[in-house]
Amino acid sequence: MRVRFPWPLPALALLAACSATKPAAVPASAILPAELASTLAATAETPGGTPSFENLHAALWTADAVEFRAVANQAYRLARLALDRALEDTSWTAALEQEAPFGAKPPAVVLDVDETVLDNMAYQARLILDRGTYDPATWAAWVEEAAAGAIPGALEFTRYAASRGVRVVYLTNRDAAGEAATRRNLEALGFPLTDDPDDVMTQNERPEWRASDKGPRRAWVAGRYRVVQLVGDNLGDFLSDRRADFAGRESLYAAHDDWWGERWIVLPNPQYGSWESAAFSNDFSLTPAQRTGRKLERIRLRAGR
Repeated sequence: MRVRFPWPLPALALLAACSATKPAAVPASAILPAELASTLAATAETPGGTPSFENLHAALWTADAVEFRAVANQAYRLARLALDRALEDTSWTAALEQEAPFGAKPPAVVLDVDETVLDNMAYQARLILDRGTYDPATWAAWVEEAAAGAIPGALEFTRYAASRGVRVVYLTNRDAAGEAATRRNLEALGFPLTDDPDDVMTQNERPEWRASDKGPRRAWVAGRYRVVQLVGDNLGDFLSDRRADFAGRESLYAAHDDWWGERWIVLPNPQYGSWESAAFSNDFSLTPAQRTGRKLERIRLRAGR
C-alpha cells in the first residue's frame, strides 16, 4: 500500500518547527488526518537517529512519477536501437573484460536485475513505513516472495533481444540462495529465460564469484559470448572499482564517455547505489546518523557554505 501525503513536506516541517518553539502549539493529531498524524509520530526518527523519510521523495518519484516511466522506457528504446547496430558490427563489444578474437561468438546482452529489470518498490516502501534501512534478512525475505514488478520497458527489450537470437543474461548481486526465487519472479513476469542455469548469475554462486564486483562474472560471459550491451542502474554494472570516491567515479565515467547510451545503457535509480556510499567514503562502519552527516557535508559544498 502506498501512503499519499495530502500536505506538502515543507508544511509538515513548519508544523514541527512551531511545535518545538511554542509550548502551547496545537498537536498534529488535532490538525492532520488521524492516519497521517500517527504515521508522522511513529516515523519521526529511526532508532539509529536517521530521519526515516530520507528516501521518501526518491521512492515516490520511482513509484508514481510518469517521468520515471518515461525515462525508463526511453532508455530501453535507445537500447533497442543500439542493439540493432551492435548486431551488424562484429567488432563491437560492451565488455571491458572481452578478449579478442570475439567477432564469431554468439551475441549476448547482460542486464543487472534490481531496479534495472525488477522493480522492488514494495520493499523500499516497507522500509520507509517501518522506519527501517536495508537489512540482508528483510531483503532475503523479500526476494523469496518473488513479487517484484517489471521496470518499464525491460520486458519489451529483453523479448526483442531474444527474438533477434541474442542470449539474455541477468547478472545480479542477489545472493545465490535467492536464485531460484529470482528465476520464479522473472518467469512470472514473462522475461525470457532458457533452461541454462547461467541465465541468472548471482553472487556466491561460485567460489570465484563471492565478491560484489561483477567483473569476474562479466569476464565469464565474455569468454563465451560477444557481449553487445550492458544495462544497469549502477556504475558497477558496467566496470569495476565501483567503490571509488566521487572523483574516482567521475574519472571512470569520463574514460568511457562514448560508450554511454550506446554499449552501456543506464536506468535511473535515485534510491540507492554506489553513488550514495561514495558520499560517506564507502565507510560502512559509520552509524546511519554519521552517514547522513557526511551527505549533508556534500550538500553544503553545493550550497557554497
